[in-house]
Amino acid sequence: MPTRSSNRWYILTILTLVYALNHIDRQIMVILQEPIKTEFALSDTQLGLLTGIMFAAFYAILGIPIAAWADRGNRRNIIALALSIWSGMTALSGLAGNFWHLALARMGVGIGEAGGTPPATAMIADMFPPKRRALALGIYTTGISFGILIGFILGGAVAAKYGWRTAFFVAGVPGLLVAALMMLTVAEPVRGGAEALIDTGETPSFSETIKFFLSQRAMVSLLLGGVFVCISANAFLVGIPLYLIRVHEVPIAELGVALGLLMGGLGGIGAIGIGALCDKLSDKDLRWRPWMILITGVIAFPFIVWFLNAPDKQTAYLAYAVPGIVGLLYASISYTAMQELAPLRMRAMASAVMLLSLTLIGIGFGPVLVGMLSDYFTPALGDRAIQRALMWILVFNVLSVIFYLDSARHYKKGVERALKN
Repeated sequence: MPTRSSNRWYILTILTLVYALNHIDRQIMVILQEPIKTEFALSDTQLGLLTGIMFAAFYAILGIPIAAWADRGNRRNIIALALSIWSGMTALSGLAGNFWHLALARMGVGIGEAGGTPPATAMIADMFPPKRRALALGIYTTGISFGILIGFILGGAVAAKYGWRTAFFVAGVPGLLVAALMMLTVAEPVRGGAEALIDTGETPSFSETIKFFLSQRAMVSLLLGGVFVCISANAFLVGIPLYLIRVHEVPIAELGVALGLLMGGLGGIGAIGIGALCDKLSDKDLRWRPWMILITGVIAFPFIVWFLNAPDKQTAYLAYAVPGIVGLLYASISYTAMQELAPLRMRAMASAVMLLSLTLIGIGFGPVLVGMLSDYFTPALGDRAIQRALMWILVFNVLSVIFYLDSARHYKKGVERALKN
């Protein structure tokens, strides 16, 4: 057996690759919605269920017990096992014969993916000090970008030539190989190593952990702000392909490339570049964590409105460039902030609580909500119903402002409390 590496940059690279596979397997469903809808004669609400709550419920709820396991056990092994499960279930999605077969496969993907993020973010927090943490988590979050980029382009190209079923097979198999690579080459990081914290090995009980989290006002407000942004982000993630296909008649192969570059390519640049800027500004004032999410969201808002009212697809692509750059930023900075607001042996649980909140509500109900709104407006607006539905979703972006501002007010005090526990 080869020697397992403890090099933090190598481990971060592998974790980012795993996160990319996470989002390839998750987002390939998004690009394949229209051909699946046609074959199974589904409504937009049913599409929302497949991309939302049927995946997210298992993903979110199982994140809590898996995080508790990760705060006690070997996080590398947990991630490798989880990767094997979700990759296998993605491949099985290609065998679905009806809506319920596909729903069961998506539930299986959710069960596997629940074991990915909480252990990974806790490992990264143990390897990188606070002044480099947003950059490290920004790099990790580029897994979302690469996942969207590859998932959309691969899904669109394979579906156009070989059908949507083959696209699921192609997306699922590589994860099984990466799981083996991780087991063979990655070492488990020392807990608290980046901050020279003493790990007593004593893990607080679940009730003690939740009690502490609820007493952290900065954490509660950060979660609420993140939930509202996540509802909107995931509604748009599944709604934008439908909008471009139905309103601007974009072919699926072109759609995969366009959205892969706009959401994935630009999103990765933003996550790393703005994440590094956030680290630099946070050295002077920690409140830049929630401030950065808020400011970039406000900047992107008018461009999203422009995108939804674009007269043609070229204008739509141009308008979405700014939201594409900042669209993934809330995730990397939110996970960074949660790690800083949590004591050492609560870090995986902090990520799991964030995961539960964003996934169950944001990923779970964002797609369902936009699907229901689209179905509601369809009798009057036809193919443009999805456009009206997405306009209504923007209300959640506005609501998030209140909570990010409140989180910033209490952030410094929250970090101080976490370091003392």
